[in-house]
Amino acid sequence: MNDRPGVVVTGWGAVSAWGWGAAPLGRALFGGDTAIAPFTRFDHAGYETHVAGEAPDPPDGSEPAAWRRLSWAERFALAAGREAAAQARLPERLGDARAGVFFGSSTGGMLEAEEFYKRWRGRCLERAPRAPLVAHRVSAPADAVARSLGVTGPVETVSSACASGTLALGLAQRALADGRVDVALTGGADSLCRITFGGFNALRSVAAEPCRPFRADRTGLSLGEGAAVLVLEREETARARGARVLGRLLGAGAAADSHHMTAPHPEGRGAALAVERALTAAGVERERVDFINAHGTGTDLNDVAEYRGLHAVFGERVGTIPLTSTKGSVGHLLGSAGSIEAVATLIALAEQRLQPTPGDGEVDPEAPVRLVRRAEPASIGVALSLSLGFGGCNAAAVLAPGDRA
Repeated sequence: MNDRPGVVVTGWGAVSAWGWGAAPLGRALFGGDTAIAPFTRFDHAGYETHVAGEAPDPPDGSEPAAWRRLSWAERFALAAGREAAAQARLPERLGDARAGVFFGSSTGGMLEAEEFYKRWRGRCLERAPRAPLVAHRVSAPADAVARSLGVTGPVETVSSACASGTLALGLAQRALADGRVDVALTGGADSLCRITFGGFNALRSVAAEPCRPFRADRTGLSLGEGAAVLVLEREETARARGARVLGRLLGAGAAADSHHMTAPHPEGRGAALAVERALTAAGVERERVDFINAHGTGTDLNDVAEYRGLHAVFGERVGTIPLTSTKGSVGHLLGSAGSIEAVATLIALAEQRLQPTPGDGEVDPEAPVRLVRRAEPASIGVALSLSLGFGGCNAAAVLAPGDRA
């Protein structure tokens, strides 16, 4: 185990199809249910699938009136960021705290830009409000969090497909290690939008029913939306201000497949490299990994490639390490997938319980993982969260428990 001063987690927040907050997400993950269902964010009558992990409307009074002028992705990010900062007991304004924001996103406020374009195509330009176009930038969610919390340090956005959230974790850890910041808010936010929904439909990689990762008869992925934010600090800084350590980020790693624009390397070479680099950065032997939160999209190519990449690292032991996919519960959150899966992993570490992958059926014999089927107690010392993205972007994070209550 790496005994160097580490990076700790002092707060987290989330918005998902299970609701606004990390608590409903945690309860649902242990319950083994899925929130993937018919949705209303936009008209999807012409697509192959009609289900997604859509976030519900926020509870009445939970958002300031000004937030309603923002994109859904920004609102998700702000809610998760505020929740994480409150749990970490940070001041309401972070201007003097040497804080930075490190975020992942795939489309930013694309949904609102689509609505503007739809009105423009209908020759209603004079009645189409221009304000939503400000939020179309992929950096808009991170910028919104920085403005809301008064962050004056670096604000960086990663947009490397589905690995973005986990890559942002690595950026935040490096900024803390380099002394550029004392507090890092890291996460991701994305909303459902037509361009991604239509794109995955065109690729024929979506399932007509909620996705079922690693099952032999899986038929594709399900999209979702939401955000997750973690507060990271150096341990000595957190201890000095009396913060409770909720978890630990031991290390992160990244690698590219150099193979194909959409398909993963069939042997999972980039995934294996990312895991090996994360373990090396963490100073953790592979034998110490007790739990894996897999990328697990539920597509034929991804699940097998991911298994092969994990097998290259862990050998036959990969068939005995408990493994789950959060995507079976909330869908694929694209740029924020790695962030919400890191929060899910930290919740499992805090509870010392394994979260099941929703659905039933036999595990694919081509990817014989030890899929968690129901919530069960476990002794988890080290966990791995893995994200694999289009273009062959791969990222992994090694996490551990924090202080016990």
